[in-house]
Amino acid sequence: MSNIKMLNERDEEEVEVSWEDQQKINSFSKLNTRTDDLEEQYEKLKQEKEYLDDLSMELELADEDEPVRYKIGDAFVHMPLDKALERITNDSEKVQADIDDLKSQMDDVHGQMEELKKALYSKFGKSINLEKD
Repeated sequence: MSNIKMLNERDEEEVEVSWEDQQKINSFSKLNTRTDDLEEQYEKLKQEKEYLDDLSMELELADEDEPVRYKIGDAFVHMPLDKALERITNDSEKVQADIDDLKSQMDDVHGQMEELKKALYSKFGKSINLEKD
């Protein structure tokens, strides 16, 4: 049992912070950090998807008889236009699947955070701040 206490502004009395409460606060903090990481990954994937879409549109205007340079890792490889478009389509579909997976993870984390918020705010009221600044 912890000796930490918080002032409950509703009742103007101290509310003791139990071990379970501290675990909920710690879980919320971890989920908050996880949300930041997921949002960062989401933005990177969104940019990559936009890049692939732009590249696909650009290649549709290219001459079909000319090979195109396609980047694989750190190297550029010459390949026929139709193969390059096929690779871009596959890459774009993979990135979209990754984006959808991240959105699902973000929704799960937000749901868990909302449950913790309800429990913590019901006990501590205004004496605890769980909102992002």
